[in-house]
Amino acid sequence: MDIGLALRVARDNWDDLTWWKESAIPFARRTALAGVLKPYYRYFGPDGEDFMEEDWDTLLILDACRYDMFESTCTIDGDLTQKNSLGSATPEFLQRTFRNGDFPDTVYVTSNPQVNLRLDTDIFHDVVNVWKSDWHDELGTVEPQFVTKRAFEVQERYPNKRIIVHYMQPHYPFIGEKHSEDLGDHSGFELSKRLASDEDVSREGLTVWDRLKNGELPEDAVWDAYIENLELVLSDIGSNISKFEGKTVITSDHGNMLGEVATPLNIELYGHPTGIHAEDLIAVPWLEIESDSRKHISAETASEDETTASEEDSDVIEERLKDLGYV
Repeated sequence: MDIGLALRVARDNWDDLTWWKESAIPFARRTALAGVLKPYYRYFGPDGEDFMEEDWDTLLILDACRYDMFESTCTIDGDLTQKNSLGSATPEFLQRTFRNGDFPDTVYVTSNPQVNLRLDTDIFHDVVNVWKSDWHDELGTVEPQFVTKRAFEVQERYPNKRIIVHYMQPHYPFIGEKHSEDLGDHSGFELSKRLASDEDVSREGLTVWDRLKNGELPEDAVWDAYIENLELVLSDIGSNISKFEGKTVITSDHGNMLGEVATPLNIELYGHPTGIHAEDLIAVPWLEIESDSRKHISAETASEDETTASEEDSDVIEERLKDLGYV
């Protein structure tokens, strides 16, 4: 979290003892740890790859999908390889991939408000905010079928643009049956949602990674629910994959750690801290699905009747980011 967001969260919660215990102190510990590990990975970590330089017409981004879990779960036909992301968390991935570029040939369809928080969305031809139109308040996220639906609407509206489609799954909150059976309640993305909507910024509980680290949940139950979240989004994509036009690639913005040890300090990590370029955090799938035809991509500027992300209400952006659990 950048300093402005951190100060805002502290302002809204400084007198809440639960917030200090469940959010502030753990965040301070993670920040201190990252401060030690980041220089090591900056000099000795693997290089990331710029996905915008790759060959694709439609890029489907699964949020927080490790390469190994994708390899063992995905049954969609295609050529699967492993690539290294430019970031170990969504904000870092977005900033390092897009911040210094201009992409008038690209439309970004996103269920993650971090796109709006971290980037000047004018760099894209258009940004379509599914987190605004199709947010599920009870689940605290956007279900994959609504993201796919919006993607096809965009594909029809912009036939000559590259399209990025950013799904939330398999990132928590886990929304399958194993979530309710084995894990009980855990925080969703309400923190990010509220940050983006200028609401009171507080989290409704510990994240699943916090609960796992605290010993409140068994690792196998968390892994099973994590896989189930991936199965949900892959099922929706798989049943619609032939409808995406041109060459489609399925990838992820970053991975995740469930207690694996990070060198050189041999410290167990959970979740996806920014700047820690360990393999489990940056190794992501790259599944290429070829097509008999390719799109004719154009970088023409948007016409006056096209709605861009700059016209979105900032208060709604803040609300969605709070729900998405970014601290």
